[in-house]
Amino acid sequence: MARSRDLRPGYSRRAQYGIFTGYVIFAVGVVVGLVALGLSFFDPGAFGFLRGAASEVAAPVGEASSAARRSGGGIIAAITVFFETGRQNLELSREVAGARANAVTARATADENRRLKALLHIVDPAEPPIAAARLIGSTAASARRYAVIDVGSARGVRAGQPVRGAAGLIGRVVETSPDTARVLLVSDAANVVPVRRAGDGLPGFVQGSANGRIDIRLLTMGNNPLHAGDVFVTSGSGGIYPPGVPVAVVAAPRRDGAEGRLAADPGATDYVIVLPVFKADAVAAMAASVKAAGPPPKDDN
Repeated sequence: MARSRDLRPGYSRRAQYGIFTGYVIFAVGVVVGLVALGLSFFDPGAFGFLRGAASEVAAPVGEASSAARRSGGGIIAAITVFFETGRQNLELSREVAGARANAVTARATADENRRLKALLHIVDPAEPPIAAARLIGSTAASARRYAVIDVGSARGVRAGQPVRGAAGLIGRVVETSPDTARVLLVSDAANVVPVRRAGDGLPGFVQGSANGRIDIRLLTMGNNPLHAGDVFVTSGSGGIYPPGVPVAVVAAPRRDGAEGRLAADPGATDYVIVLPVFKADAVAAMAASVKAAGPPPKDDN
């Protein structure tokens, strides 16, 4: 029997109910969507709890995807390191070989210096530091430049003792209390430090200025031999500061000297050591006694 050409659902109540239900669901969805759209325009926070709930539900998925990304990145980094290991190993081997050669040279130089000092009857005047301290404050805008360290007279700190950091000279102690001390910085105008150029011993002095910078002045007159990058260290003249401590680096040569920058910036220094006052007269007396003792004995070797 041939199928009827009439495709209307009127012959099936189930089909009619299905179509009607679909229309109703579509209409309700449109109405709900329009209401939600209107609420989102007039009250954006009305669905905040829904967004929060959605975020809570999606959180485990996000954590899992994040862990997957980290794992993937770690795998890629491990593969990259694996392929670069050979080159890095070669570079490190060369550095270790160079460092080993330099260590042997330094050890030989130290042994030679000890032997020569023994022949000349020279006693090293270096003394151990008084105390190690933490720099807990410093002035940055005042015309006077001071710093405070967290050790004082209870640890043997006294006025006049120099203070240095890992990079160079910080200043000298001017006041003490049982547990703190006040340090006059190199950049203070009242602090004058005798220095010499590290390369050739050219004498001069470093003095702070009111703007926190430092001036480098030479004791010799004539053409200015300073160049940017020249390093000046303490000379030991006049006592207080032991010789050989970095103080300043030439930043801009001038007609009568140079403007310099501090070798050790107090603002970037955390830990310092307090040194004993350098006694230049004692060293001079030691040198005079060595000279009076006559020439050293000849080395038979």
